[in-house]
Amino acid sequence: MLTAHMKSLQRSTIRLYADPRRVLARYLNFGNPARIAPVADYVRQLTTAAAKAQLDALLDNFADRHGDLRAVFRDNYAKLIPVIPALEEPVKQELLGAFFTHEYSTEAAALFNPSIVPHPDQTDLPAGALRFLMSLRATGEGHISSVAFATGQVTAEGTIIFDERAPHQVAGRPPQEPTSYDKAFLLQRLALAAPDLAVLQAALPDSFTREQALAVVNALNGLAPTQQTAIEAAITQVFDLNYDVRFSPATPVSSRVLFPQSQAETNGMEDVRFVAFDHEKKRRYLGTYTAYNGRAIQPQLIETTDFIHFKIRPFYGAAASDKGMALFPEKIGGRYAMIGRQDGRNLTLMYADALHFWDTALPLQHPQRGWEMLQMGNCGSPIKTAHGWLLLTHAVGPMRQYVLSCSLLDLERPEQVIASLERPLLSPNAEEREGYVPNVLYTCGMLAHAGQLIIPYAMSDSAISFATVSQAELLNELLNQQ
Repeated sequence: MLTAHMKSLQRSTIRLYADPRRVLARYLNFGNPARIAPVADYVRQLTTAAAKAQLDALLDNFADRHGDLRAVFRDNYAKLIPVIPALEEPVKQELLGAFFTHEYSTEAAALFNPSIVPHPDQTDLPAGALRFLMSLRATGEGHISSVAFATGQVTAEGTIIFDERAPHQVAGRPPQEPTSYDKAFLLQRLALAAPDLAVLQAALPDSFTREQALAVVNALNGLAPTQQTAIEAAITQVFDLNYDVRFSPATPVSSRVLFPQSQAETNGMEDVRFVAFDHEKKRRYLGTYTAYNGRAIQPQLIETTDFIHFKIRPFYGAAASDKGMALFPEKIGGRYAMIGRQDGRNLTLMYADALHFWDTALPLQHPQRGWEMLQMGNCGSPIKTAHGWLLLTHAVGPMRQYVLSCSLLDLERPEQVIASLERPLLSPNAEEREGYVPNVLYTCGMLAHAGQLIIPYAMSDSAISFATVSQAELLNELLNQQ
């Protein structure tokens, strides 16, 4: 396929491949207490020396694959306490925890669909260099997708230097204390009828945990059984979907993994699009993604200021549907703005006063050319220029070939498209077309630095590479097509 003629467009020789050796130590949940008791009885009857010998052998075999494997064993033992009598000896606790631990290779199937933002730490760099942070979609056993990270630098001359990834992986942990939310937070998010909301408005305290809220509902008089069940389910869902995870600051960024936690994402956290969002001289990183549970999808948001503490929050509202949403890096006209695609084919532009609530969508762009006729989507958050917002897009044509393109949106009214490329910016070459999902180029973001656009992209879901192009040349190409 012919692509746009860009003299400055360069493909990098960097290749980042999935590494099945990158594993998480996860809780092995049989879901049946009857499966746990015989194992606990076995460990209990062991002598201390026998238990230690088994534990030491396990550590010899597995410890170098993980950061702190014994801590994982202790955590997993703690999950068993509700269904078994406690073990007194720490060595037996750890051994029992080991029986209910397994390794999960986060990248066993694929590593793809990167996004990229400036790293929060820009210290100790050569003059003119920029440190970047990338999110990666890692897919493992059962086709479950999680969010991994990588880092690197772009020099003043535009050379990309990719950092070696840390050898161990660590999943984020929820706070030790039960999460509390205030009444307004809960009521805004409950999918309940007005009479039920009024009951909760009157009964709930100002702040509460999930258990405290359910206890209030259980104590209410006059609720029909079906009404009580519906209210309890709605409250449980809000607490399930809205959660936090943390990492130790000592854990390298490339060791951190956001692994699915809620019932909405049991089959994956897909295609995160991070953006550095600036407002009132404060920066936070916002990552839209698709939660998938094997039956339905749910658009959600990751919020962080440091990539250590992450808040996971769903989007709500009639326009919060389908996949591939991308926030603008700043408010426009005092409102949040986001690219969407509610019908799976055409791009839309959404505005909202509150970050998590989106009710309306305006038409933005629809497929016009053969190479984009099946569907369009965004490839991450737009980049602001003096001439307008540069929006990287993907498009799908015959043979389900995915290509990358670009559009230019008006600065003040981005629902107005100034121009879009007549030919793709990038299409799969002979190497890139081969892979787990053939004929697909895809990305979830780009970065502007020193006059260049840095575009990390996935090659047929089988490797990640980079392309660079002059921002001025791309703008000139678009402006000449008005």
